[in-house]
Amino acid sequence: MQPTPERAPAPQLPGEDREIETLSEFDEVSGRGALAGCRVQAVDLTERTSALLAADVAGAVFLGCPMQEDAAAKVRAAGALVFPPVPGLPFNPYRGLPYTPDDLFAGLAEGGYEATPDAQAYDWFQRTKADGDVFSSMLRAIHDDSISDALDELLAGSRVVGVMGGHAMARGTEEYAGAARLGRALARAGCTVATGGGPGAMEAANLGAYAAPFDDPMLDESLELLAKAPSFTPSVTDWARAAFAVRERWPDGGASVGIPTWFYGHEPPNAFASHLAKYFANATREDGLLARSNAGVVFLPGAAGTVQEVFDNATPNYYESRGEPTPMVLVDRAHWTEHLPVWPLLRSLARGRSMESRIALVDDVAEAPAALRGLGTTARTD
Repeated sequence: MQPTPERAPAPQLPGEDREIETLSEFDEVSGRGALAGCRVQAVDLTERTSALLAADVAGAVFLGCPMQEDAAAKVRAAGALVFPPVPGLPFNPYRGLPYTPDDLFAGLAEGGYEATPDAQAYDWFQRTKADGDVFSSMLRAIHDDSISDALDELLAGSRVVGVMGGHAMARGTEEYAGAARLGRALARAGCTVATGGGPGAMEAANLGAYAAPFDDPMLDESLELLAKAPSFTPSVTDWARAAFAVRERWPDGGASVGIPTWFYGHEPPNAFASHLAKYFANATREDGLLARSNAGVVFLPGAAGTVQEVFDNATPNYYESRGEPTPMVLVDRAHWTEHLPVWPLLRSLARGRSMESRIALVDDVAEAPAALRGLGTTARTD
């Protein structure tokens, strides 16, 4: 016997579509009986059976929403599509919001990093990334697309400055402190700081944004506390617990974004980005981070990954494929002209094009905020 096909969603009227990503949003909309055409993402509806049965759900789509079996059957019969949760996964592929540090590091205090959802998701990725199973690859793609959608909603209307730099930058160094002061200055100037979401320079910039609402001594004290666990090696657990100790002492810090990846499983996310858009596909993550840095990118000293990011950002600026070129500031003249001579090539590439007035090289990280403001007018580019 062939299964009966599910009913196709009813045609939607203009303005009928609405994404629902929290239980409070669901209660607000379902209270008016107005779920028709909505997309409900990863909301636990097991206690909302009566609301589901009472509402018009024609054309609605439920993505990874737990609900009672009788409710799911009746919702389908009433014209909705239901994509049930996938059992046994350490992540929800239909997630409607970016992660928080508490989401990814849940269980850290009791069981160490290995017990956290972040570590478990990486383990699942390692087991499935090369097994050729189309179902696993589909789940990763759905997850990453959901994260991109959530990130776009989060950053809508924001002035985003990306801060790129190496993961090896250790806590307790002047370079780390400088990156943290940069993040604080950018946040205090009204920008949303976005990083790759990992350790090193990325964590430092997110820490600075976290420190922005507090008096200046808070950052100095935080740097001292974090220096006791300078690196995520040999122990991610000790490194992460030090960060959460800072967060506990100074709760409710400033907001920023981290965009890490499980592709680099040896690099854990940092706990100072208030929003973590973590991806399985590193290429999607890299391009998405740079594309969303609409107010410019600061490149701190780094190695191969940071060099790649410089030219990943330079290419759309060169062709203006994303519109007007965005500012690019490289920090540390010796690093970018002698150790890794990226600057001469970038300057040659930009010559005679509109991006020429949007690139700058500065000696010290403290100069980066002013360079960003001045690009296109008075920035130093020699």
